[in-house]
Amino acid sequence: MKKLIFHVAALALLASPVLAQEVPQNSKPVYNCDYDPSCEVAPGIYGKMASPVTSKFKLTFGGYVKLDYVYNSVNLGSTGGTAAMATLQPDGIPKTSSLAGQRDQSLITARQTRFWLKVDGPTFLGAKTGALIETDFFGAGGSNESANLRMRHAYGTIDWKNTQVLFGQTWDNFAPAAASTLDFGLGGTAGNPAQPRVAQIRLTQKVNLGEQNSLKLIAAVQNPAQDNNNNTPKVDGESWGGKVNFAGQAMLVSKALGVAPGFWGLSMNSLTAGFFGLYGNQDMVGNRNSLDSWGYGFYTFVPLLKSKDGKNRAMTASFEGQAYMAANMSFNNATAAQVVGAPGNKNPAKGYGLFGQVIFYPTQNLGLTAGYGRRNAYDYANYAGMENFQKSSSHAFANIAYDLNAAVRVAVEYQNVNTHYGNNSPGTSGTGTANVARVSAMYFF
Repeated sequence: MKKLIFHVAALALLASPVLAQEVPQNSKPVYNCDYDPSCEVAPGIYGKMASPVTSKFKLTFGGYVKLDYVYNSVNLGSTGGTAAMATLQPDGIPKTSSLAGQRDQSLITARQTRFWLKVDGPTFLGAKTGALIETDFFGAGGSNESANLRMRHAYGTIDWKNTQVLFGQTWDNFAPAAASTLDFGLGGTAGNPAQPRVAQIRLTQKVNLGEQNSLKLIAAVQNPAQDNNNNTPKVDGESWGGKVNFAGQAMLVSKALGVAPGFWGLSMNSLTAGFFGLYGNQDMVGNRNSLDSWGYGFYTFVPLLKSKDGKNRAMTASFEGQAYMAANMSFNNATAAQVVGAPGNKNPAKGYGLFGQVIFYPTQNLGLTAGYGRRNAYDYANYAGMENFQKSSSHAFANIAYDLNAAVRVAVEYQNVNTHYGNNSPGTSGTGTANVARVSAMYFF
């Protein structure tokens, strides 16, 4: 028996160079296509064992390391302590009369570090295919030492010249503006409902209107994030059942004004203006009627000072702004409340938002940003009987960023965030204010 094992092992060692040479270096691997039409799904499992195990398609990766020091003038709780984002507090900034409103926070965190993978795959009917996965370290776990991976984006794309099909998880299609802040909040509760990332299938169509102008049309079917937001009973202990959300955008894109820096100065954008909207519907146990989620708004990006060559940021400036109206859209922070009214007769809570920011680069490496946003409840009379409802949330910010080289960026920021409450509890204030200072160091790779 021992001799048999020895001979088998020897034969395996002799055969290994042959297997290794089956696919010559720098040549295309040979696949077993007995299971056509998708014979290249998993080389090394379904294909020949000598096929590459790195990736059968072009694969690139990147991301950044990010360290933040943050000072909050109020205590934002465990979420504020780890996320370090005053502008994404669903319950509002703590009232000045509360214990949290009289305490501060000081913290250092690296949990906003990110990593992404991008794939360029095979063609399909004349279209390019690709995929992207992005993650950060803000998953479950309350400390820096216990930081876990969190899926932010995970989607595939099929791109023709003027048409794209996207499927997977990425930003929802309502309110495209994003406050260019250093934190994850993005002004989300103050005129900039940039949350959440949702599973969806999206069709984007470009319609050429000439050499300078085009239309960008988006139609999407999205996961009803209301379910996840509201399954934990928050309204009279009642549960929800949601249908899918439909969302879309219609934007005019023009090259007439050149391009100027967008978010974090990483992109160079053309003049863009148009409308966006979302509609969904849910049933509520015990309610006399189903509840609609809806919203619509206007968005624009304007290059105020254009880049001299389309790449250089020196002496460029841009304005980005939007305004919207929404109902029952607390799942993405477009409204603070979900519903208003008495049990059994609930109606969607309505609100509106306004936002604007200016980005200016006096030199290629120095960026200055300032902005303001506000989210407001619509018709305070509808909130009768709802104690401590959020009448408004506002957000003013300014930051300075400097690129030491192609990889390292340092930045400082100040934010002032306010929440005004209605129908206040006896003996409490009606306002919560947070002043936030932040110093960030980033390494892009």
